[in-house]
Amino acid sequence: MSPVSEKSPLRRIAAIAGPLMALVFLGIAVWLLDDGLGREGYVQIGSAIRLLPIGTILLAVLVAAVAYAVLILYDVLALAFVGRRLRLSQVVPASLLGYALGNNIGYTLIAGASVRYWVYRSYGFGAGLVAAIATFCSLGFVLGCVWVGGAAFTLWPLPLPGWLPLPWSTTRPLGFALLALLACYVTLAASGKVRVRVRGVQLALPSLQLTLGQLGVATLDLLTMSATLWILLPSPLPFDEFLSMFMLALAAGVVSQVPGGLGVFETVLLMQLRDRLPVSSVVAALVVFRLLYYVLPLALAATWLAVRVLRNGSAGWNASATLTGRTRNLVPQLLALATFAAGTVLLFSGATPAALGRLAMLHRFLPHPLIELSDFLASLVGVVLLLLARGLQRRVDAAYVLVALLLGVGIVMSLAKGLDYEEALVLAGVLIALLAARKRFNRRASIFDTPLSRSWVISITSVLIGSLALWYFAFRQGHYAQQSWWEFALRAEAPRALRATVGAAVVAVAVAVARLLRPMPEVAPLPGPEVIARAGRIAQLAVSTHGYLALRGDKALLFSDDGRAFLMYGRQGRSWIAMGDPVGPRSKGRELLWRFRDLVDRYDGWPVIFEARAFWLPVYRELGLVATPLGEEARVDLRSFSLNGATFKTLRQAHASLPAQGCCFDILPAAAVPALIPELARVSESWLSTKNTREKGFSNASFDAAYLAQFPLAVVRHRGTIVGFANLWCGKGKYELSVDLMRHAADAPPRTMDLLFTELMLWGQRESYQWFNFGMAPLSGFGHDATVWSKVGAFLYRHGEHFYNFQGLRQYKAKFRPSWVPLYLASPGGVALPAIILDVTALMAGGVMGILRK
Repeated sequence: MSPVSEKSPLRRIAAIAGPLMALVFLGIAVWLLDDGLGREGYVQIGSAIRLLPIGTILLAVLVAAVAYAVLILYDVLALAFVGRRLRLSQVVPASLLGYALGNNIGYTLIAGASVRYWVYRSYGFGAGLVAAIATFCSLGFVLGCVWVGGAAFTLWPLPLPGWLPLPWSTTRPLGFALLALLACYVTLAASGKVRVRVRGVQLALPSLQLTLGQLGVATLDLLTMSATLWILLPSPLPFDEFLSMFMLALAAGVVSQVPGGLGVFETVLLMQLRDRLPVSSVVAALVVFRLLYYVLPLALAATWLAVRVLRNGSAGWNASATLTGRTRNLVPQLLALATFAAGTVLLFSGATPAALGRLAMLHRFLPHPLIELSDFLASLVGVVLLLLARGLQRRVDAAYVLVALLLGVGIVMSLAKGLDYEEALVLAGVLIALLAARKRFNRRASIFDTPLSRSWVISITSVLIGSLALWYFAFRQGHYAQQSWWEFALRAEAPRALRATVGAAVVAVAVAVARLLRPMPEVAPLPGPEVIARAGRIAQLAVSTHGYLALRGDKALLFSDDGRAFLMYGRQGRSWIAMGDPVGPRSKGRELLWRFRDLVDRYDGWPVIFEARAFWLPVYRELGLVATPLGEEARVDLRSFSLNGATFKTLRQAHASLPAQGCCFDILPAAAVPALIPELARVSESWLSTKNTREKGFSNASFDAAYLAQFPLAVVRHRGTIVGFANLWCGKGKYELSVDLMRHAADAPPRTMDLLFTELMLWGQRESYQWFNFGMAPLSGFGHDATVWSKVGAFLYRHGEHFYNFQGLRQYKAKFRPSWVPLYLASPGGVALPAIILDVTALMAGGVMGILRK
């Protein structure tokens, strides 16, 4: 197991380049927005919003609804691409939920794929198919941007700023370049010869017919999306000119990596339109567009999910629902996003003036100090909600309780600081949905140990920057600019908003500093004798025997809080590989796996579970891991085991003939093993020499005298000399009997191991054991479905004998007529899967070079 090393400077820079670029773009956008607004202030923009005709807003809502209906067609085409058919009622949730989430978070491919994964998996789709669907949808949008943007920049070119070091002055050359790029792609797609690999699934490029379909759907998508905003603008601007501006702003928002392009998209459009239209009207249109096209669909999606949870009551999702039980994992994700949005609403509200006349009305019932305190506390509640939303995503019960309490406090504070009933209703809606999903948050973990990913840090920072910018825009002009921050008066709204915003920022900075100063959790070193003995006591209480692997001492151990369960793991490359499922009471395993996930996330690693069993797959899906078949475990039912019948003819012959040749079988207690170590070492060395191999590790057995001395030993002697042996693992309650290290000498009589296993199973039967665990046959059982990994596994199983005796191992175990139980590799999957498999193989082989040697 390799120790955890610090990241190289280059890797660190690469890891933070995206978030830093997003913050830089956001900062530039705020600065340019200030310049673009000119003398327009918060009051003028608010008035422009109120002056928008109701008919215009309703028409924009209708066009936005059509735009989202068009988005469904992306998924319809994607299903045709992967050769699957679903009812429209099954496609709509995946599509609309994916776009409602992806449009607001940004990184539509990632966010949309996450939603589609939980929905389409419930219809029996594999992870590779879901990845292909999500990629097809994102590719369609990109192709549409290239097509519509190229056509718009060519037909209606925009002038470029003179300070750009470009040899052309308009966007027309860029338009030609985009159209040429699209023509090349369409030509490749029409040829049908180009194939790409998407998360382990090899696919041809979409056919010419599907590509044209993508372009048609994307054209409708972009036209209806841009029309939603154009309708809200003053009428003199022609739509064709506006389309070029819109596509340029959309591209800037995507490139910036700011979630949803917030601020960047608006700034680029404002800079183009400020000389053509009134600035206040443009900003008003942009605000309403953001609400209609981004916020409203997200709110409707969250409401729809909340209604479904409430309809099903405490049972949550039922199996007959459009979204089945597997999509329960989506609820915490969306509630975390809703909580984040609620915190944003409180912060933005605290940075702006109260609605006209409400403060005076409120002051009749509440004293001024209480109003001041409520305004300050509301912003503090907002920033804490931003921080706790990550805990909700991780299903932490403490985060759930605190968020529920803070939402209640936020409702009261919203009313007490300015009768802001609108935001109180938003918070109430989130609270109702949260209370309805109580059972989804049952992790007993510390909220302080929940790691904040880079995407969460950048999102929280963006909201704080937006709050400060919003305060500046709201109060930079008029009598507000003359107020001092320490002024306390009912009409001193600028100081009140500044104190609340700065207070929230101070809380966020304090949390960030505390996290930075807290030492990183150390990767557990190889355990010492006391820790190994502790794990051994837990393994003795488990019905499954794989926990005895911890006694080798070659794996790090992670214990549950009460010390009754553990997980053993190693590290290779970026992969943190747990050897099997948690050992100990199953009630402790789920939280232990979440702790393992949190530990791995702190080091930006890949959590991997090797030889995962089907019982734990729902928990692994909850952790965001994908199950990939590994092989099958052979289990012999000792209650019905017998040597009778033609099937066991060869075993009967070995059982009868070998004793006549001077062979005998015996079970030795652990106390007798140390004296036999030299003889056992001779057998082991002979076996290694015969197999032309070397000792390996992790899941593979290796000769270790101290390890062998801890277990009973099954031996076969030939004329008094040990020629074969295997150490025994005995499960609690005699549920399972298994072996680990098994070796035989080169000069042992043929079928010595047949005698050993036959006698061992008969002994286990006499001792009332229920099962004999024969271990895994790698790649066994592959080829039953059409996935690429299944085909690769089946190929290796048939042709990979040079590296591993896949077929021979399964055939040998099959002689005992076992039941075959599937085992899995639980991992992030996708494009990381090949690297993860390489890491697992290298860890077992003792390094990357060990893979090439037997």
